[in-house]
Amino acid sequence: MSNANAVSRVFILGMDGAGSFIQHTATPVIDAFLAKGAVTYDAQAQSPTISAECWGSVLHGVVPEKHGLTNEVAASEPYPTESPYPSVFRLARKAWPEAKLASFTSWSPINDGIVEDGIGIHKESLPDADLVQAIQNYLEQNPDVKLLFMQLDEPDAAGHKHGYGPDSPEYLNAIKQNDALFGQVLGTLERLGLLEDSLVVLLTDHGGGGDDKFSHGSDHPMDKKVFWGCVGPGIAPGTTIGEISIVDTAAVAAAALGLDIPDAWDAAVPAGLLQTRSMPENA
Repeated sequence: MSNANAVSRVFILGMDGAGSFIQHTATPVIDAFLAKGAVTYDAQAQSPTISAECWGSVLHGVVPEKHGLTNEVAASEPYPTESPYPSVFRLARKAWPEAKLASFTSWSPINDGIVEDGIGIHKESLPDADLVQAIQNYLEQNPDVKLLFMQLDEPDAAGHKHGYGPDSPEYLNAIKQNDALFGQVLGTLERLGLLEDSLVVLLTDHGGGGDDKFSHGSDHPMDKKVFWGCVGPGIAPGTTIGEISIVDTAAVAAAALGLDIPDAWDAAVPAGLLQTRSMPENA
């Protein structure tokens, strides 16, 4: 196994439906944080550019045709724990039976039907601001968490209601408000001294407003192009990210934790992103 320069834990912090539109509104927290590592505004969502298909790929490391998740499926049935396409949570649980793993989502089908049940993952689903407070409370009590996922939902909700894109002030304001909530989580991580040996990934699942001003799902660049960045040990400020899809998030998280990437995954670590060295399996 390998591990990116003493990464002890991974945080995957996401907002829904923001595309690459953080470039069109004030996101001082995200901008300043990602300046410490690697960022791209040209990452690619999966097709179709819909939440379950995309978050399923983020966490399970395969394209939607393989994980089979749709919004309807995720809302109605749990993800099979014996699937040949395990989530990064399941990989972590297999490696560390006692590790603390947590998933906090505003859109509840992620916890209900995308993240596996029955493997000891702490799950909470709440509105954005309440969710962030719950994350802060959890971190205070569990600073030794190994893997934590967050999904905030307001940008997508605002896009559906008011329209997506740089000409929708309500949508851009929702992204701005999520930036402040990201700041609360990152501030807690900093105060608890967890940033020094953590990999933190910031991302969104898809954009919107391409073929339909008030929706998403197409391969139009407004729907498909998203921001993706990460900060952590061994990632120099200004590190360039080449071609990357959101599906690669699972591989980045697994590799940073020193876990073997399953052969069945489509996910891969972009070349040069993680500087690795040998680490003991139980590090």
